[in-house]
Amino acid sequence: MAVEDLVEIKFRLADGSDIGPSKFSPSTTVSSLKEKIIALWPKDKENGPKTTNDLKLINAGRILENNKTLAESRLPVAEVPGSVITMHVVVRPPLAEKNTEHKPYNMLN
Repeated sequence: MAVEDLVEIKFRLADGSDIGPSKFSPSTTVSSLKEKIIALWPKDKENGPKTTNDLKLINAGRILENNKTLAESRLPVAEVPGSVITMHVVVRPPLAEKNTEHKPYNMLN
């Protein structure tokens, strides 16, 4: 039985800094990757994600789905064997307070 090849991934944040690289099994879900990112998120960065729904992972221009595994999400054309895969991390901005009153635009004024 062949040993499962681990996938080496680093996560690129919006400011250009990285989390990782770390090695993951191809059976790891995207949701699990997001949990790892939240756990390793730099404490000195503002507006860090609170839940996996606050994050989007992008690999080779595709937004990865939470319920898919790495094996299902990978694009072999975008990868060089033995290299580190860079996935981009996008954090959803915090929602505005619901108490904030929205004033409609009035063309008459």
